[in-house]
Amino acid sequence: MIEEICALKREQGAVILAHNYQLGPIQEIADMVGDSLELSRAAAKLENEVILFCGVDFMAETAAILSPKKTVVLPERSAFCPMARMITSEQLREMKALYPEAAVVCYINTTAQIKAESDICCTSANGAQVVNSLQELQVIFVPDQNLADYFSRYTQKKIISWNGYCYVHDRFKPEDVIGSRKHHPHAEVLVHPECRPEVIDLADYVHSTSGMARHAKSSRTNEFIIGTEVGMLYRLRKDNPGKIFYPLSDKAVCENMKKVDLDKVLWALQTLEPRVWVPENIATKARQAIERMLVI
Repeated sequence: MIEEICALKREQGAVILAHNYQLGPIQEIADMVGDSLELSRAAAKLENEVILFCGVDFMAETAAILSPKKTVVLPERSAFCPMARMITSEQLREMKALYPEAAVVCYINTTAQIKAESDICCTSANGAQVVNSLQELQVIFVPDQNLADYFSRYTQKKIISWNGYCYVHDRFKPEDVIGSRKHHPHAEVLVHPECRPEVIDLADYVHSTSGMARHAKSSRTNEFIIGTEVGMLYRLRKDNPGKIFYPLSDKAVCENMKKVDLDKVLWALQTLEPRVWVPENIATKARQAIERMLVI
């Protein structure tokens, strides 16, 4: 099957992108593994006419926004991000009406419609920098309230957050950190900023997935407790064969991220379906919000 996938990839002129949370076999066949924006930006610079995005819906949408003339395929149509669906464009417009003087910052983990309604996007790594770059003193931040709380630690601006959350990261509890430290006293604890504040307070470092990858490579420590979706451990172990990685919780699994398998990748390459397409009127506005972030 892998040989057939590789042959079809060449035939279709496709590049296969895999998010850090994808299953191990999917990461193995991918041309690039990384976070959603990192992958979309890289794909936009390639000559490949077909982008096969192994992830969830908003990631493929972002790729389609940044590569409007390319064919973007999401191998599993039902793979979606629950957090991204916790706010609608209508709800955001109502929020904007309540705070007319506030700028709107949306996490990259949002639908194209939410990006189109926002002034600027941010990632889990650059959110504080984005917020501080704005002239407005009030900032509406959607959709992750935990991420908004984390960024509020690094700004004097008033952040008005939506009450969304990532169900994987929100499940981590302080006792997970305390228990993991007892079992692995020499390990560094790295957690994602989508975690609850009380979990972040107990961690050694707070990083995006790309930040975790960089930290693990550069650290002199050989053991790490990783507070994010368990798929990240596959990449960390592969990139750092001499180091040991433990999940903060074995239950930190995004079901939607695990929906893509080799069968679906093969079928997607054979049919170039399901195709992801963003209407131009929405894509144009969403692209502006992403590009404003990239300037910063």
